[in-house]
Amino acid sequence: MEQQKREQMKLSITKSEFLRGLGRIQSIVEKRNSMPILANTLIEAPVKGKEGLLHLAATDLEVGIRSQHAADVSEAGGLTVSAKKLFEIVRELPDEKIELSSTPNSYLEIRCNRSRFTLAGTAAEEYPTLPEFNPEKTVPIPADLLSSMIERTMYAASLDETRYNLNGVYLEVLGETGAIRLVATDGHRLACIDREIDGDTSALASGVIIPRKGLGELKRLVDEPDAEEIELAFANNNGLARKGGVTLVMRLIEGEFPNYGQVIPKELTRHLILPSDLLVQAVRRVALLSSERSRAVKLELGDGQLVISSSNPDLGDAREELDIDYAGDALTIGFNAKYLIDAINAVQSKEIRFSFQDELSPSRLSPPDDEKTIAVVMPMRI
Repeated sequence: MEQQKREQMKLSITKSEFLRGLGRIQSIVEKRNSMPILANTLIEAPVKGKEGLLHLAATDLEVGIRSQHAADVSEAGGLTVSAKKLFEIVRELPDEKIELSSTPNSYLEIRCNRSRFTLAGTAAEEYPTLPEFNPEKTVPIPADLLSSMIERTMYAASLDETRYNLNGVYLEVLGETGAIRLVATDGHRLACIDREIDGDTSALASGVIIPRKGLGELKRLVDEPDAEEIELAFANNNGLARKGGVTLVMRLIEGEFPNYGQVIPKELTRHLILPSDLLVQAVRRVALLSSERSRAVKLELGDGQLVISSSNPDLGDAREELDIDYAGDALTIGFNAKYLIDAINAVQSKEIRFSFQDELSPSRLSPPDDEKTIAVVMPMRI
């Protein structure tokens, strides 16, 4: 009897609007099948009306997203269906209005022009509830600024799940200026960026660790074509980001972030500035003959010249010379080629300021005109 009572949803929506919403959730839905329903998306139309709304939701229990989409709703209702399969169907449909209707036994009928699909689903009540997080106050941040900050730090977050407190990016609000700082490290390298934003940032909880997956979804959100400003809030170990009718919620990482200030070198005596592309290409070429395991390259800094070399007993060796403006003490230092290239690319500057202390101390990279964007790479013994 209960199945008969269940409301049967009926609505129409434009393909472009529906496809955009479905595309947004593809990277969130759970693919490992620990709970099969997490591979589904929750589709709901809560209120009837020509100017109604279709709600889409997806979660993997750590990160969740809800979005609202304009639709002509004839009958309110809801259900869950495979997010991937629904996306694939809608993507192939002609660019016309799509009609959706649910059946009493939770099948979704999809009609568009002369195409008709029936997709098996489950009742909406079976879907896990997304974390309810309604902060008293959110802080608006320009989308392009936040995108650039994430891009310049996320690469350094650890992938080692045993060091869970490093599996994300640390966000703090700097008390004296109200600037926002993002920091990430995996123990071999570190990325740090400070940016001041207009308005009051004091409402942002400082000292939170945003998980990699949540940050990746936030990056997708801020990179959407219509993203101008993102509202952020953190409280009770939850994070929220909102853009118009789209709300992203995530569970933050519990744990202490290390005292990263000890790692950022302050007293550096050797400095050189050179084109970023020139250095990346030279390191990439020389690394072709580096050890597969260590990926080590050696940098020899001398009067007016930088020599980059690698050696592999099984393959041979490589060497490249670059002319540089340098007249300080000579230095020989080793780096993991991948870490060095990642750091240079993340700084996103035509020229790079490369600073050293000695062969055992961390080196620092930053744009020549921006001391607030920092990449730190630990050296290797060669």
